[in-house]
Amino acid sequence: MTVLIPFASLEASPWKNGGGSTTEIAISPPQAGLDTFDWRISLATIASSGPFSVFPGIDRTLALVEGPGVTLDIDGNGRFVLGDDEPVVEFAGESQVIATVGAQPTTDFNVMTRRERCHHQMGKRSLSGMSGFATRADVTVLFLAEGDSLEVSSDDERIGMVRYDAVLFEGDSIWTLEAGQATIFIVDIYFDRD
Repeated sequence: MTVLIPFASLEASPWKNGGGSTTEIAISPPQAGLDTFDWRISLATIASSGPFSVFPGIDRTLALVEGPGVTLDIDGNGRFVLGDDEPVVEFAGESQVIATVGAQPTTDFNVMTRRERCHHQMGKRSLSGMSGFATRADVTVLFLAEGDSLEVSSDDERIGMVRYDAVLFEGDSIWTLEAGQATIFIVDIYFDRD
């Protein structure tokens, strides 16, 4: 099954602490809450400094999408600058994280998986012209982080994407990606089987 998730159809939810907002891109199972999801992918805008919410049992990956970046203090073990030089950070959801932003907000791509049920890997890829793409996980999510448009096609389907759109793939399949210039994030989610 392949599902296009248009960013224009999604709504941002403000954080309880007023420091930013989150736009949920995809969650499993559908309609799950923050305490019951197996995995969740979102886009967050951090507008002011403050603590992150704590998610025990969750593994997280955060990637810079837009803005000058953010400085993260994770469990008091020093500061990590999520920015152009280090655009991705991984940490445990139960970690105590304090974010410090400058004068401009930052927008970040957020992947969370429940450790006892599944795990994820995230990669970043730059595109120019045509290239091949093969899904390899139980669930793969492709997110257009930069670029005006991207076309994703197979023998049976053709999907047009604009910036911040995502496509959810289930199962193995082979696709062709075509863009003038684009940056994509690829999230592979694997369910743990006993």
